[in-house]
This record gives sequence, C-alpha cells and structure tokens, in this order.
Amino acid sequence: MTGTRHESSDASGSVTRLTRGEIVAIVAFWAFLAALTAAGRLVDPRVAALAAMRAAARPEPTPGVATLALVEYALWALLTLPIFWMARRFGGDRPTLVRVLAFLAIGLVLAVATNALLQAISEQLMPRPQPPRGLSGRLPPSPPLRGMFFRYSFLYDFLVYVVVLGAGLARNYLVRHRARLEETRRLQAEAAQLQAQLADARLNALRTQLNPHFLFNTLNAISTLVEQDPRGVRRMIARLGDLLRHTLDEGDEQEIPLARELEMLRRYLEIMEVRFQGNLDVSVDADVSLDDALVPNLVLQPLVENAFRHGLASVRTTGRVEVRAARDAGDLVLTVRDNGAGPAKDAREGVGLTNTRARLAQLYGARQRLTLRAGEAGGAVVEVRLPYHTAAERGSARDG
Repeated sequence: MTGTRHESSDASGSVTRLTRGEIVAIVAFWAFLAALTAAGRLVDPRVAALAAMRAAARPEPTPGVATLALVEYALWALLTLPIFWMARRFGGDRPTLVRVLAFLAIGLVLAVATNALLQAISEQLMPRPQPPRGLSGRLPPSPPLRGMFFRYSFLYDFLVYVVVLGAGLARNYLVRHRARLEETRRLQAEAAQLQAQLADARLNALRTQLNPHFLFNTLNAISTLVEQDPRGVRRMIARLGDLLRHTLDEGDEQEIPLARELEMLRRYLEIMEVRFQGNLDVSVDADVSLDDALVPNLVLQPLVENAFRHGLASVRTTGRVEVRAARDAGDLVLTVRDNGAGPAKDAREGVGLTNTRARLAQLYGARQRLTLRAGEAGGAVVEVRLPYHTAAERGSARDG
C-alpha cells in the first residue's frame, strides 16, 4: 500500500514538471514585461528628470533606467523557475495553514533580498546625484537597508512573488486535474476491456458446455442403431466427424452469419434422419436475404435437439420439425416447431435451453428473448428474438 502511494506521488510529480515550451513561455512573458516597462520608463518625463539628477555627468542618462527594468524582470524570470518548483513539490492538492504560512515567510525573505539586490544594482546603473556647481554642501546619504524595510519598498516584490506563486499553484492544480482525468479514462477503458474479456470467457464456458452435451446425445443416438443399421451408423459417424470438424473450424467466434449456422444445422439433421429411419420430416425456411445476419454460434442446434429429445421422443408417427428464420422490423426471429406432445407445465429446462438463454442474455442483454410455449396445433414452439445486425453494420458502428 505504501509503495503504491509513493509510486503515484512520483508519477504526479513527473507529470507536473515544467516542459520546455512552458519554460520558453515564462521567459517570453517576463521579456515582454521588461520591454514594456523599459519603454514606459524611457518616455516618462519624471523618471528621466530623476535619472538626470542622479547622473549629472552624463547628458543622456535614461538608458540606465531601461537597463534597470531589464535586469529586474530578468531576475524574476530566473526566480520563477524555483518558485514553480516549490509550488509543484510542496503545493499539494489542498492548501493547509502550515503551507500557507511557510510560503508567506519564504516570500517575505525573498522580497526583502530581491529589493535589496535591485537597490544595489540601481546604485550602480544610476549613480547618486551630484550637487550643482557653485553650491556647497553635500546631499544626504542614501537610506540604509533598515530604512528601506520600514518604508515598505519591498512590498512590490512580495506582491510579484505572490502572483508568481499563485500562477505556479494554479498550473500545478490544472496539470494534476488533467492527469487524473487521463487516469480515469484509462481505468475506465481497462475496466471495459476486462468486462468484455469476462463476458467472452463466460460465453466460451457456455459453449464448451454445449459441445460435450451435444456429442454425448449424438453418440447415445448412434449406440441405439449399432445392431439395427450398421451402415446407417457408419453414415452417422461420418456426419458427426464432419460436424465436429466444422465446429472446430469456427474457432472462438461468438457470432457467425446465419448461412453458416444453417449449414451446421443441416449436418446435424442428416445425423438425425439416419436415427429416425425415414420417420422424420424436417423443413428449414430462411430467406436468402438473411444469410448475412449474425446469430450466436451454435444457437439452433440445441433448440432442434431439444425438440428431438423432449418433443419427438414419444411420437409414434412421423416426427416433424420446422425451422424458420424471419425478420421482424429491427429483430431477427428464429423459430423451432415440432409436433410432439408439447412442453409440460412442470418441466424443467435442460442444458441446451438453459445455456442458450444465458448466452443470449450475455450477448444482447435486454434486447433478446427466448420463449418456450405450446403450439396452436400441438407440439412445442421455441422462439428466439434478437437484434438484427450484420458484420458490415457492426464494423461501421465500431468505426463510428
């Protein structure tokens, strides 16, 4: 826990470091203020008169005033970097009384030192005024540092320090806020990715439950014909091998086009036709325009198998199974109908229907529905309703 806190603190510090562009912007800002102040002092007659008095030996003393402005703001440009570093290092996310008092104390010391340094530079750039010729006496000495302190001449420098510190704290807060937003977006993206991986794992688990269930039921059907129809058994085993190979070729795709799903279903129906020995009538009705519609992989086989096991098991005449696919507005409707005894009121759903229902809920949420009901003319009707979409539409939506 402690290591994590230190890592996040270091990462936050690295994020808030000044970039090269920001350093250039700081220098440009102070250079602009220096040029503006120097130009203002050059055209100000009061400053020019004062400078002339302090440097009577030079007829044009005003360049010293401009130089002083450049030196003053160059000094603040240099001080801005450590002040910003202090704001980044000790500013924190929330101001505390201790931090505020410490910043103010540092500002007072820095303002007094800066003011004294600028006063010394001013004495060098603009010498003290000389008494006019013909007048005796001397001018009073310049006020000492203590006198300057009590005259509050350092307050201007303290005000500049407060402004620079405030800018550093504001920048620090803004950069950290942006970093938190980036981190939040990253965590949300990772959470969505993990959620998708979890959903995919659940779907794969449901599919792996269907495959052994289907294989067990098919082998059980084959075993009933071993002695009665050896040739038919060989055909069933060959069809089963083709069907398993086709299932493996589908890989981990959760959705496949309806045309491929119907192709797998037909191979399964060929196995069942051998088992029922000519007492089976199967019809598949699906318009060609629906071939590209995406459906869950292996969604029809458990529904048809449910019709064989629970609907046609007790039928003594020809068993009939009807598979139909139709489009209803924005939905695709898959229907499996049989002519068996119909669903019992207290019957429990088997593995096929239970897993199919769970897969549909995982894939489509509330936009799907699976219903099992008794048919109007007898038998059972299983209806699956899911959103109609194709691979091209899904790709366009992902790109958008």
